[in-house]
Amino acid sequence: QVRLVESGGGSVQAGGSLRLSCEADEHAAKTLCMAWFRQVPGQERVGVAAMDSDGRLSYADSMKDRFTVSRDAAKNTLYLQMTSLKPEDTGLYYCAVDRLTGGSLLLESRFRYWGQGTQVTVSS
Repeated sequence: QVRLVESGGGSVQAGGSLRLSCEADEHAAKTLCMAWFRQVPGQERVGVAAMDSDGRLSYADSMKDRFTVSRDAAKNTLYLQMTSLKPEDTGLYYCAVDRLTGGSLLLESRFRYWGQGTQVTVSS
């Protein structure tokens, strides 16, 4: 099992910013692909941003100009900096990790290990 602990969610007004954090076990943080997904009630989780163990980045098209994913190896933590937030960014944000080689980094079915989620609510 892989331990993942998300934090940083909250409520903001449109145009605001939040930074989400996902702390992982040291081995996971250094060797696995780490990603962020968002889920709204009644819908499947969708990929937001990811970074693999080689530093390759991937973003959902609708977020790549506003969100930035980064990784602090010393803290075993993946961050998601979200700016210019919109009401449609509202959802439960999950951190996920797994050993991925090639292909899409934002495909939910490729990840076996998930955090508990952190809620982001953006009001208009």
